[in-house]
Amino acid sequence: MGCGISLNNDYSLKKTERAMKAAVLIQRWYRQYVARMEVRRRCTWTIFQSIEYAGEQDQIKLQNFFTYLMDHFTPTNSNQRDLIAHIFTEDEVYKETELEKYFDHESIELPESYTGPHIDFPLTAAHAAALVEAFRHKQQLHARYVLQLLHETLKHLKLLPNINRVCTCFCEEITICGDLHGQLDDLLLIFYKNGLPSVEKPYIFNGDYVDRGKNSIEILLILFAFLLVYPNEVHMNRGNHEDYIVNLRYGFTKEVMQKYKMHGRKIHKLLQIVFSWMPLATVIDQKVLITHGGISDTTDLDIIAKVDRHKYVSVLRPPKKKKRHNMAEALSIRGGRTSEGDIQTTNMDSRPSLRRLSLTSTPCYSPGTRKRSPHDISKKVRRSVEEELEKCRRQVGFSEPYEDGKFSLSFSESDSESFEVCESDNAEWKQIVDILWSDPMHQEGCVPNAVRGGGCYYGPDVTEKVLSRHNIQLLIRSHECKQDGYEFCHNRKVLTIFSASNYYELGSNRGAYVKLGPDLIPHLVQYQVSRTTRKLTMKQRQKKKKINMGPIFERSALRALREQLFSHKSDLISVFEKYDKNKTGRISLNDWATVVESVLHLGLPWRVLRSQLVQSAPEGLLEYHAWFDDLAIEQPTTEHVHQSLLETLYRNRSNLETIFRIIDSDNSGLVSFEEFCQTWKLLSSHLNMEISNEAISDLARSIDFNKDGSIDINEFLEAFRLVDKIHYTEREGSLLLTTPGDLL
Repeated sequence: MGCGISLNNDYSLKKTERAMKAAVLIQRWYRQYVARMEVRRRCTWTIFQSIEYAGEQDQIKLQNFFTYLMDHFTPTNSNQRDLIAHIFTEDEVYKETELEKYFDHESIELPESYTGPHIDFPLTAAHAAALVEAFRHKQQLHARYVLQLLHETLKHLKLLPNINRVCTCFCEEITICGDLHGQLDDLLLIFYKNGLPSVEKPYIFNGDYVDRGKNSIEILLILFAFLLVYPNEVHMNRGNHEDYIVNLRYGFTKEVMQKYKMHGRKIHKLLQIVFSWMPLATVIDQKVLITHGGISDTTDLDIIAKVDRHKYVSVLRPPKKKKRHNMAEALSIRGGRTSEGDIQTTNMDSRPSLRRLSLTSTPCYSPGTRKRSPHDISKKVRRSVEEELEKCRRQVGFSEPYEDGKFSLSFSESDSESFEVCESDNAEWKQIVDILWSDPMHQEGCVPNAVRGGGCYYGPDVTEKVLSRHNIQLLIRSHECKQDGYEFCHNRKVLTIFSASNYYELGSNRGAYVKLGPDLIPHLVQYQVSRTTRKLTMKQRQKKKKINMGPIFERSALRALREQLFSHKSDLISVFEKYDKNKTGRISLNDWATVVESVLHLGLPWRVLRSQLVQSAPEGLLEYHAWFDDLAIEQPTTEHVHQSLLETLYRNRSNLETIFRIIDSDNSGLVSFEEFCQTWKLLSSHLNMEISNEAISDLARSIDFNKDGSIDINEFLEAFRLVDKIHYTEREGSLLLTTPGDLL
């Protein structure tokens, strides 16, 4: 009996031991699986974010190039002058009477066939609620009402300070929302969950209402309506996308023009002015600071409170302050003469080298210094400026040299004004750029934001310093998409709130808003808009099952990344060949990762992504020519266009569209051959690349499909889109054909 009991106990122990080992193995496998999925999730997120920030950096670089040309370029004929003036000069500044005349809504007739919402002024809560309901049902507000609503909003915004001061003592909670980016469904869901704005339900919206999404104008009109109905309960900060130059690239300009066509230009221009009058920050109970991007080590709320904010129609463009010189100052500073024709001057303070040129060329009279004659000074300054202008002209592509009769530095009484950047203006401008464009970082210090190209990265020490200086306990900012819709950092003294769910792709992230009561403790609410998908047939389900490429979010990110790789094919092969010293056509996987990062500069973990981008690498060596075929990207079939030019077109698609939108002054969607050629000269100069006139002409002819001498912007951009062949063939299986532009 004892022996039997012992055997049973041993068996039970072994069974229990096996069960425990199995449980440990399952647990270990599950942890490894979760870890792998987390790595893949983070890689996917990084892909989208890197491509997004690279686009913002390109936009800022393009604007810096425009600003430099505006300051230093002088055309030689009227056609060049008209084109350059249209691209680079500031928009018209209207006086109050001129504004009312130009944006007169009463001159626009309301047709009897109009079935959209009607609004009257002064607005009531019922009007604002009706507008929400109308937009929910895809109706469009007539241009007459849009202009009237924007004009009333502008009058209200002009009365507001740069920093709104809000108190919680009159309500239970204040709701703060982050970026919406044209995603109306998210705003509607917030209103459904939290309630419409009212005296009892105040809101603060923290910028970036427009771009990327399809309903930016509807979001603005809803928020402006509630702003007018509840001026003490609804507050709107400006974001970095409330900027007409940014709107040219990221879709808001295009949306306004498409929806309002003949009145689109007036609406767009009025919106530029409205954006410039939006407050820059909000402070709750003197303890919580709300700005769109954040702060920097130089952020000073006292300076921000005094800034003349409406000067900054575009924050990407530094301000110019007009300063009048009398004739004596003009002669002494510029060394000009009063008897030689017309003036053509340039601002020489934009770049360090030109700034030094200006300083060294300026006479300085002090005791013991021999005075040089104005004629000697004039010759020296004129020679230096001519050389610099000639260099600029060559860069832009105009080969005609300056002749003595065409260029002079003479001054007349009517032309004794010049534009100079004042140091105080630069300090103000930097304050605004920093609070709209900056991001927090984990390291201490404050460094330029090289990833976005504008603003700075600020560390926890900077946060502590700025908040302590102003006796603030919490900074709430937006500007960055977060997977959970929010994120605390810097010892929970910085809260990022992002309200656009599914920002990169369906399922990519949640949205969130935060509620603050008198105790100023953040209460966060998360949500995610769900979209009904049409049911698939059995055949489509089988096709989709065969593909089995993982979550939509990951698949879209990899597709966008493959397109980036394929559009840099020539550059990648050129560098691959340098690593392939024996000309075998193969390189190591480590070299592959190094080359890809050196060409794309996306800061991605290429070694982690390698398994998803490289299908075959026998013996750890990649056949790089065949690898591009494995990427499964199909290039556009356009005659007379060289491969490298195709890649350049695709990589700079957004830059081209931005320039086209600027040149297309009548918003017709068409540009002439001459404008097209000028665009390419500007772009090639910006990219420091050589494109022959013959190549440009061949390109223009190949995309002028109807041979009318004009190029349709949308057809042009569509003609040079790269296509993912896998998803193109499976389009019937409900897989969407997208581009990085669509994804972002």
